[in-house]
Amino acid sequence: MTEKFSEAIASSTPTLVDFYATWCGPCQMMHPILQELKEKVGETARILKIDVDKNMELAAEFNVQSVPTLIVFKEGTVRWRQSGVQRADALAKILSEVAGS
Repeated sequence: MTEKFSEAIASSTPTLVDFYATWCGPCQMMHPILQELKEKVGETARILKIDVDKNMELAAEFNVQSVPTLIVFKEGTVRWRQSGVQRADALAKILSEVAGS
């Protein structure tokens, strides 16, 4: 997982990573929001979901303290980070800004 993950976040295409847990109510609320987001952004951004219980080392590496935590990467660099449920239109705007930078 880590090798593919590092390749994905190193891309020049913005990558939104959703660090979530299956038992987390707000994380479950993010699922349809991320589906809507994918429809809005298409191929201009990539969306990954990382289960923190199955990927504890990765969650620790990025200091994920609460779920959901959303992080946008571009070229291996964290460009934006926020915990909690976010709206699809707000995330689309962030991804667009990161893509243009």
